[in-house]
Amino acid sequence: SLLTFRDNGMGIKPEHVGKIFDPFFTTKDVGEGMGMGLSICHRIVNEYQGRIRVGTEPGKYCEFTLEFPLNQ
Repeated sequence: SLLTFRDNGMGIKPEHVGKIFDPFFTTKDVGEGMGMGLSICHRIVNEYQGRIRVGTEPGKYCEFTLEFPLNQ
C-alpha cells in the first residue's frame, strides 16, 4: 500500500536530496533542528520492510511516498 504526502513549499535543493535521510543532516540554523526527523522515519519504514521515496522540484513542491508491503 502507498501513502503520499505533497506540499507546495520550497522543495529540496538537488544537492541535498541524497542526504536528507542521513542522521544529523539539516539545512536549518543552529538550535532550530537536529536533523533526525527524516532519518528516524526512514529507519522505521525500513523496519517494516517498506520504502520511502522523495520527489521534489525546488520552488514548487516536495513529495514523500511511503510504500509498505501488504500482509499476506
